[in-house]
Amino acid sequence: MNRICIQNVAVLAITCSLAIAMNYSVACAQTTSPETRTEVQASTTQTASATADKKPFLTRWIDFYRTDWNGTAVAGPAAPRRGVSSPLNSPPFPSADWSYGGSPTIGESDGNVYPLQTAINGATSRTKVYGWIEPTANLSTSRDRNYPETNDIYSNRVELGQAVVYVERLPDSVQRDHVDWGFHLTGFFGTDYRSTTNKGYFSQQLIDHNRQYGFDPVLEYVDVYFPHVGRGMNLRIGRYISIPGIEAQLTPNNYMFSHSVLYAVDPFTDTGALATIQLNDRWTVQAGVSASHDVAPWTPDAKPAFTGCVSYTTTNVNDNFYLCANGINDGKYAFNNLQMYDGTWYHKFNKTWHMATEIYSMSQRDVPNTNGSIAPEKGTNGANCRPGLQRCFAPEWAVVNYLNKQLSPHDFISLRSDFLNDKKGQRTGYATKYTEETLMLSHWIGTTVQIRPEIRFDRAWDRRAYDNGTRQNQFTVATDLIFHF
Repeated sequence: MNRICIQNVAVLAITCSLAIAMNYSVACAQTTSPETRTEVQASTTQTASATADKKPFLTRWIDFYRTDWNGTAVAGPAAPRRGVSSPLNSPPFPSADWSYGGSPTIGESDGNVYPLQTAINGATSRTKVYGWIEPTANLSTSRDRNYPETNDIYSNRVELGQAVVYVERLPDSVQRDHVDWGFHLTGFFGTDYRSTTNKGYFSQQLIDHNRQYGFDPVLEYVDVYFPHVGRGMNLRIGRYISIPGIEAQLTPNNYMFSHSVLYAVDPFTDTGALATIQLNDRWTVQAGVSASHDVAPWTPDAKPAFTGCVSYTTTNVNDNFYLCANGINDGKYAFNNLQMYDGTWYHKFNKTWHMATEIYSMSQRDVPNTNGSIAPEKGTNGANCRPGLQRCFAPEWAVVNYLNKQLSPHDFISLRSDFLNDKKGQRTGYATKYTEETLMLSHWIGTTVQIRPEIRFDRAWDRRAYDNGTRQNQFTVATDLIFHF
C-alpha cells in the first residue's frame, strides 16, 4: 500500500468521523460508576442480539453504532467482579482500574462487547473479535522527523497509525472454583509498528529496510488462571507487552495520542512466561522469565532475563504503587538488553482529578563507543564513551507525570510533563537531556469513537537532537481518531 493511498484513506476516515461528531448528539446518561461503559455496551448487545436472526449482518453492525452514538441504549446490570471498586470512569479514561501489565485484571470479568462481534453473533461467545483503526495527523516545526517524539515520528503528515484486529478469550477470574484459560492473537499494521518491533518477528521491515509502514503480530499468548493460588493466579506464556509503565503500544490504552520521550526509548515487548498472583485486595505480585527485551527466543541476542513486580493499592483505592525490576540479567550489550527498574504511582485527588507518575532507571554495559572501531549492532545505537574506550557503561533515567481532569462522561483533559536524561546517547542517538510538555483534550462519541487533539513542546537541552539532529526545540500540533469495531 503506497503512502498516498494510505493518506487518502486516513483523510477520509477523519472527515467521516468528524461528520459523525457533528451530526450525532451524544445523549448518554451521566456516568455514575466505572462500570458505565460495560453497562451501555451490554444493553446495546442485548438489543442487537434480540434481532440478530432477523437483520442482515451489515445492518446489525450499523445498528450498534447508531444506538451507541445516539445514546439510546439503556444501561443494564454491571459485569460481575470481586474485590475493591474501580477508582475511575472508563470512558472517558482508558481504564477504570489502576492497571498492571502482563495479565487481565484478576477478579474482573470480561463484560466488554464490541460492534463487530455483536453483529456476528450478538456477542454471545467468550471468544471475541474486535479492534480499531487510527488515522493520525500532525503539524510540526521540524521538516522531516519529530523523533524522539513518538508515535508521530514523521513530520507534517496524515498517516495510518494503527489498524488492529484482536482475537481474544479472557479467562474467568471472578470464579474461584476451577482452572480456566484464555488466549490472545493480534494483527497490527501501520506506522506505529516501529514502536512494537521485536527482533525475530518480521523485524527486517524496520531493522533492514526502515519502512514507514509495517505489520507486526504484537501480542500472541495463552493465559491460564489458577483460582486456588492466593486469591487467583494468571500464568501468561507467549509474547506480551513489557509490563511496567503508564503507557502502552496499543493506542486505546493511553491517555494521549503522542507518547512521552520516557516511553519512546524503553522496552516494548517480551517473549516468555509471567505469573501474576493476587494475594488479597491490596497486594499483587508478579514473577517471570523472558528471552530479554524485544528479541525472540530463537535470535542470537536472546538470553534469560528475570522480571519481578509488586503492586499495592490503598484501602480507599485512591493510591496505587507499582514497582518492577524488568528484564534483569548480566546487562551486557545486546539488542535492547536493558536493565530496567521502574516505579509508578497513581493518585486520585477527588471524583474528577487524578494523576499518574512514572520514574525509571535503565542501563546496558559494554556498549560500543560511537567513536571506536566496534560497530554497534544493526538497529541499535552506540554510546558516547570517553576517548580511548572501545566500550562503556550506558545509563539513562526518566520521569513523567500525567495530571488528568474529567470534564464530562465523554471528555477529559490531560497535561503531561516529561524528562529524559540519555547520558551516553545510547537510546536516542544523542547524549542530551530532554523535556516535553503536552496538553490534550479527549472526546468520546458514544463508546466507539475517540478524538484526541494535542499541542506539544519539546526541547533537547545539551545539543540539537530533533529533526535528524538539526533542531534543539520542536513544537507540534497533532491529533488522532480511534474508530473501534
